Formats: sequence, structure tokens, C-alpha cells
Amino acid sequence: MIRIATLAAAALLALTAVPAQAEDATVTLTFETGARTGKVMVALFNSEASYQSGQPVAAQAVDASGAVVAVFGDLPAGDYAVKAFHDVNGDGQMNTNPFGIPNEPYAFSNNAPANMGPASWSRARFTVSGDTAQTISIR
Repeated sequence: MIRIATLAAAALLALTAVPAQAEDATVTLTFETGARTGKVMVALFNSEASYQSGQPVAAQAVDASGAVVAVFGDLPAGDYAVKAFHDVNGDGQMNTNPFGIPNEPYAFSNNAPANMGPASWSRARFTVSGDTAQTISIR
């Protein structure tokens, strides 16, 4: 009888000693926009290389007529960054002037400033280790 109780206790201890799997996280991004037309185009990057090459791990187009919220779920812990622009006229692209300067509002995670090009990865990067939320102002 004592032997069975000892085995049961050992089995219970072994089950509780197994490390839990890290749960996937959700990133919720709320965008402040100046206009209620078109869509906010959001790209989520999970490395500096993907950020530089423009190859997002996920992307969304969010209607700007109401609350502008993009939710990315099932993300493993790690570093991420966001590039977004407000496609005010709804043509599906970032409109620019003849010199390549954007005519439509844009923003980056952490509200990182852009200087002669997109914000750097180091300024836009944020760490996800659980559910994460950010408010980003598109200007």
C-alpha cells in the first residue's frame, strides 16, 4: 500500500515538474488617424532582416471608418516591429510625390520617428513575451 502511494506521489510530482509550453501571445495595435476614410495597412515584422526587406510575418488592412484596431494572435515570444500607413484614398497603395516622399500618413511601432526613410528597427522594435498592446499615431 505504501509502495502504491509512493508511486502515485512520484507520478504526480513528475507531471508537475514538466515545464509548461510558452503560450502564444497576442499583439493589439490601436491606431489614431486623422481621417475616417480608406484603410490602415499594417505590416508586422519578426526580425530586423524581414523589417529591412519588407517581408512581414503578418499583415492586415483595417477599415478606418471606426475604431482602427489590428490584432495579431498566436505569436511566439520575441522581438517585433510594425510599419503602417493610412491609405486615405483607398487605392491599396502608399501614394508618393515625384521624389518618393509619402503623400499619405504613416507610422511605426513605438511611434518611432522616421528620418529620411523608415524608422530604424532598433527604434521600432518591441519585445513580446505575453499579450502586448500599443497605440500608434499615424501622421
